[in-house]
Amino acid sequence: MFYNQGMENSRIVFIHGSSGDKSQTYKARILRRLFPGMLTPNFDGNIPERMAQLKAILGKETGWTLIGSSLGGLMAALFATQAPGQVRKLVLLSPALTLPEFAGNLPAPIAVPTIVVHGTRDELLPLEAGRTLAEKVFTNLTFLIVDDDHRLHKTTEELDWKSLLE
Repeated sequence: MFYNQGMENSRIVFIHGSSGDKSQTYKARILRRLFPGMLTPNFDGNIPERMAQLKAILGKETGWTLIGSSLGGLMAALFATQAPGQVRKLVLLSPALTLPEFAGNLPAPIAVPTIVVHGTRDELLPLEAGRTLAEKVFTNLTFLIVDDDHRLHKTTEELDWKSLLE
């Protein structure tokens, strides 16, 4: 099923994590099937290099919906805290908010609607530490705890993406 009615899919960006064939990840494939016009760019390098690549893609345009997974969740969160006026919504999947780029210099709170999805069996990123950080920065936060691991493959298939991205 395609959820492209009423949504400008070209303003949806999926930001992958650090492993695999990055723009072709499992989540990217599922999301592209649901939102055919969404962007799934490939990022590489360290965090500052990746952030420069993301900023070049987003430019000064507004109305972006950013979906970030793991390291991509960190990138989406950093971009939104630096340019909240450009972001319509954030969906962060097991975001790496505990990394020093975010946790070490906690950004000022922002009101961008933010949904965090985090698995109870995530052995890579601690759920409670990430939740505490998210609650300090995102004032319009929905935090979904799911029975899944860090990759969230099962959850990615089961989420009602149309409702999440409205």
